[in-house]
Amino acid sequence: MRILVCVKRIPMVGGRIVLTPDGGQIDTSMLGFTVSPHEECAVEEAVRIVEAVRAKGGSGEVTVLTLGPPEAADQLRDAVALGASKCVLLETDREWGPIATAEAIAQEARERGPFDLLLFGNEAADSGDFQVGIRVAHLLDLPVVTGIKGLALEPSGSAGSLAGSLPRASARREYRGVEESFELGLPAVVTVKEGINLPRYPSLPGRMRAKKAVIDSLALGWQGEALSTESLRVPTVERRRAELLGRGAEAVPALVALLESLGLLS
Repeated sequence: MRILVCVKRIPMVGGRIVLTPDGGQIDTSMLGFTVSPHEECAVEEAVRIVEAVRAKGGSGEVTVLTLGPPEAADQLRDAVALGASKCVLLETDREWGPIATAEAIAQEARERGPFDLLLFGNEAADSGDFQVGIRVAHLLDLPVVTGIKGLALEPSGSAGSLAGSLPRASARREYRGVEESFELGLPAVVTVKEGINLPRYPSLPGRMRAKKAVIDSLALGWQGEALSTESLRVPTVERRRAELLGRGAEAVPALVALLESLGLLS
């Protein structure tokens, strides 16, 4: 079982977002970097699948790939600490669009494959772009399901096993309150959402292994495309502040009046 997981280096967005003066990018000078929660779950899911295959006597490996600057090696090492076997960095100093990114990933998948399963996060946490996984599937002529929050591999035959035959995938997602399920043969592309699992914390041996991991780097020339970002905008957030109604018993009338205005008292 060979699984390819694609991740993206993104700025940590827990704090206040500031744009560059031209409004074209997020100012990351004061931010740390990580991968999106969807992609963390994709790495965890891949590691769990390979662990299950190995437990039944089979073999497997997880390759994690990213397209980004040299510093994205940190995110690849994080994946190795969680149990990934190999890591690939498609090195570039510029932000690529979804079309060019998908083409580069598909090309690497062809050259380094075949892979039984390709996992993506459903969308990148910084740009909200959910095109790449779907585009890769079309370029490789593979079946694809998106927004998945449950994934299981089953033997292709009643007497088969995950270790001895290429299984089928059973995928589940929720859409507008309705649960949808899909069955598809492998190889396939699946994009997963946060909540499909709870990613593990890296162990000490995992961290030590990550420090020694060899990252297969390949420098890429800039690939432009028809789609491009013109500008970004940070939505205006209405600021609110708390109002002190009073202290002790003197606050009771004001509290009662407030509850009545909200229709909470009859």
